[in-house]
Amino acid sequence: MNIRRTKRRALVESSASSDMAFLLIIYFIVIAGFNVNRGFLVNLPAKDSVRLIRHDDLLRFELDGEGNILYGGEKRAPVFAEGEIRKAVRTNPNVAVLLAVDPRSPWQGVVSFVELAQDLKVDSFSFVMKKESP
Repeated sequence: MNIRRTKRRALVESSASSDMAFLLIIYFIVIAGFNVNRGFLVNLPAKDSVRLIRHDDLLRFELDGEGNILYGGEKRAPVFAEGEIRKAVRTNPNVAVLLAVDPRSPWQGVVSFVELAQDLKVDSFSFVMKKESP
């Protein structure tokens, strides 16, 4: 009795298929495009430039630890801040807005205020962190 034996084939190298998979991954990454978050685009003054701001051209706002906007020491709504900034920009385009931020303030309040200043096309905007009281 003759039994036919079939020879087992050696395992085929998979390096060609892994190379192809790698190239496909690279291809899809390149054609997918990237969504880049650019953050806030702010025009910063030159290092040695000096800009004088009159006291009348300065609007001072504060952001307390709960995220409330304070103007003149009184709690105000964001709509009030928008109206004051809009009125000041219309009256005087050289207006500067200053925001003093409490360190415990939620970050979203700061971001919202900066976006508001950008939307209202405020040329000069500054914010500072208040020092924590002991």
